[in-house]
Amino acid sequence: MSDSHKAALAEGREQGRAVRRYLEALEAHKPKRGRKRTSESVEKRLAVIIEKLPEADALTRLHLVQERMNLEEELAASDNTVDTQGLEDEFVAAAAPYGARKGITYAAWRQLGVDPAVLRRAGVRRGSES
Repeated sequence: MSDSHKAALAEGREQGRAVRRYLEALEAHKPKRGRKRTSESVEKRLAVIIEKLPEADALTRLHLVQERMNLEEELAASDNTVDTQGLEDEFVAAAAPYGARKGITYAAWRQLGVDPAVLRRAGVRRGSES
């Protein structure tokens, strides 16, 4: 295998990783239905749960404990920020060549939630494969 072939394979793998990381970040941070919860509202609910626990019956206590665990997990996850701008920049550099090589259309990128402005920055245009 020639050095240029190895370099092309490495470049393809890196482009695939950049695309995968960006799409996974989009999926993980997809807006949820309903009103967005703030850290303060979660903490208020946790305080209410802690207050209700001592006098709750066994079944209600079970549900409250589970809700408390879910809310604590939600708070911990909100502290883990992802460098979405960095992932987006890597995606912009990789999307057009990756899409052209794999036959990915503008419509396919859009259906996965990639913003039109990001696709424009990447050089991916409507009506053609990347």
